Amino acid sequence: MLDDALKTQLAAYLEKLQQPIELVASLDASDAARELDVLLSEIAALSPKITRVAGDDARKPSFLIRRAGSDVQVGFAGIPLGHEFTSLVLALLQVGGHPVKIDEALAQQVRDLPGDYAFETFMSLHCQSCPDTVQALNAMSVLNPRIKHVAIDGALFQAEVEAKQILSVPTIYLNGEEFDAGRMSIEQIVAKLDTGAAARAAEALKDREPYDVLIVGGGPAGAAAAIYAARKGIRTGLLAERFGGQVLDTMSIENLPSVEYTEGPKLAASLESHVRSYGVDVITAQRAKALHPATGTGLAGIELESGATLRAKAVVLAPGARWRQTGVPGEADYRTKGVTYCPHCDGPLFKGKRVAVIGGGNSGIEAAIDLAGVVEHVTVLEFDGKLRADDVLQRKLHSLPNTTVHLNAQTTEMLGDGSKLTGLRFTDRTSGETKELPLAGVFVQIGLLPNTEWLKGAVELSPRGEIVIDDRGHTSVPGVFAAGDATTEPFKQIVVAMGAGSTAALSAFDFLIRHSAPADVAKAA
Repeated sequence: MLDDALKTQLAAYLEKLQQPIELVASLDASDAARELDVLLSEIAALSPKITRVAGDDARKPSFLIRRAGSDVQVGFAGIPLGHEFTSLVLALLQVGGHPVKIDEALAQQVRDLPGDYAFETFMSLHCQSCPDTVQALNAMSVLNPRIKHVAIDGALFQAEVEAKQILSVPTIYLNGEEFDAGRMSIEQIVAKLDTGAAARAAEALKDREPYDVLIVGGGPAGAAAAIYAARKGIRTGLLAERFGGQVLDTMSIENLPSVEYTEGPKLAASLESHVRSYGVDVITAQRAKALHPATGTGLAGIELESGATLRAKAVVLAPGARWRQTGVPGEADYRTKGVTYCPHCDGPLFKGKRVAVIGGGNSGIEAAIDLAGVVEHVTVLEFDGKLRADDVLQRKLHSLPNTTVHLNAQTTEMLGDGSKLTGLRFTDRTSGETKELPLAGVFVQIGLLPNTEWLKGAVELSPRGEIVIDDRGHTSVPGVFAAGDATTEPFKQIVVAMGAGSTAALSAFDFLIRHSAPADVAKAA
């Protein structure tokens, strides 16, 4: 299962085990169980602190990683390779006593949660969003033994997935009831379990001293801005609902100069590590509600939905963008129940079924090509009279026997039976004819929408809702700068966002020098 190079790497990690652990395997006669048996034997052979124990869980193949002589454990139903291999390694280390690396105040919140919690996360080994959720819940179960968690590979437990009508991953169950769907951090999970957590966090934020520069957004633009600001020796803060932004949902990145290949979550983790290395005050799991430009105090304010307000002499806005929705009836009703926005994450759940992709740009056609290798049939619906994807992608799509393209197709409604999607209705804009497609899934790929609703009336926005900036990142408000996909910068690319974030931070520093008291200027210099 593991090649020699990977065994060598894993053995080096396992030297960090501080306490003995047991691999409790529940196996049957399936091929998957035989593969899991080989994997667990290979892992056990790499450390004298790991032993194998026979188990008899109802889900087979599955296994627990259990700290010997204790209640600390995490579970996997399936073979955690692919995107989940990192989750497996972290689980081995953390159950084995290696510390969970999160803020101590957050760790204490997890330890203090009252009651018993049995979490189940249905995931896919192809899903780049799933590991964050799996790792968050695994870490929580190590910190608090009353929290139990098992990560379940939906591809191996199809009957359970179909019985629960799970059509999007990750999907999280708590004590047998659906808890949430989508990527979740420890902060988000705790906030949902501990209803008073948000109020306490807001109260703590009220005591924060004003920043020299406050960045709103944790994507490539925000991270670059934070690094460049902090290197100037000024007090820098970064506010983000989740660090990484849209990058976390990016499968592969092959156009970042000097990096031949990486994946979104890996790049996001590197960016966060780099930002924190400069002592930036990073605030996550908080959402901005309003921008209050500076008045007589000389401080701008970022009001949060939690009720707190953060203040700064200069602000860099980098809120990024999100997947654009169609807005047609039924889309919101069947989101995660057949309507999805991530073909890499959710595609395997539609194996052997009929699906549609809305959007004929590069992302839409790439999605259709990927899905065609998994599903029975893919229909592409494009509003325009021609596809907008690169020619090489169009040629590949048309070479596939199980794809159909409808041009001039205006989606008008997502259809369902109340519990899941069953089809889609669209209008042929040329003939005016209304048509229906029976479908199990719809993948929406129609571009991005800037996260700027909270800025209306505070800074100038374009008709598309983008923050209007000049070539130095200035907005219409003095002391407020912007960068990234939420701005009028036409090229929505990671490397462009990084450059724009750096420019905005340097402009913010220039603003501080020109508008600060002489003592402040000397300190910054």
